Amino acid sequence: MNIQEVFCSRKALTVILVLIALSPLFAYAAEAVNYSEPLENTAEEVGAEEHPVYSGVLPDYTVPGLDPYVGTLIAGLVGTFITLFLAYALSWFMAAKKGK
Repeated sequence: MNIQEVFCSRKALTVILVLIALSPLFAYAAEAVNYSEPLENTAEEVGAEEHPVYSGVLPDYTVPGLDPYVGTLIAGLVGTFITLFLAYALSWFMAAKKGK
């Protein structure tokens, strides 16, 4: 890995960490302007109802029993780490396959 690749990796990691740190601000701002999901609005207009088969580990991007903002932050961090782990694992497998 050369110095340019290391610099790009640090820069990307810094951007990701800053966005994670700012995520509670985005959630607060969305609530301050009464933002709601367009798909949910459309579902209400046409009378569609939810019939979940499985509620998931972190339902509605929250952690049951915690403050909604803290729960959303934790759910976001968990989702981010899972995504980064899967991306890293995929790149590792692809590099290993290319090296053969």
